[in-house]
Amino acid sequence: MKKRSTRLEAVKHLIKTRQIESQTVLLELLQNEGFEVTQATLSRDLKLLKVGKIPDGEKGYIYTLPPEDETRTEHLYSQDFLRGYTSIRYSGNTVVIKTHSGHSNTVAEALDCLAVEGVLGTLAGDNCIFVCLEENVSGERFLQNLKEKIPELPERNKVRT
Repeated sequence: MKKRSTRLEAVKHLIKTRQIESQTVLLELLQNEGFEVTQATLSRDLKLLKVGKIPDGEKGYIYTLPPEDETRTEHLYSQDFLRGYTSIRYSGNTVVIKTHSGHSNTVAEALDCLAVEGVLGTLAGDNCIFVCLEENVSGERFLQNLKEKIPELPERNKVRT
């Protein structure tokens, strides 16, 4: 299975280099490139990348990416994460990230957008995020991967249970 970050780059490349009018067409192109992806996952990817549709004389509407300066950078996502989280705890391949009240969606989005290796998915409440890791990824490995993405991440409040 190819990594999410690799898939996102492939989606961006396909949209930049082809006139794609539907998720069905994009899904087929991704599958032809070896990506095992569902329509639901592709839909989330398009939302994450802020893909829009513009009129096209031949195909009706085609997908387009926002200008590069409108997309958030990893630095901004790192800052969102650091501002919002209060602690990180893990057990096996499950991680719980506590946040300030009302910050969990922002922190979860930052985590998703940073494409931290080993993360299967996140689920956010009001002040807590559940992170499910890939089967052979430990909480400690997750922290190492997160530290690679957010070098400023302090050692505080990380507790193994």
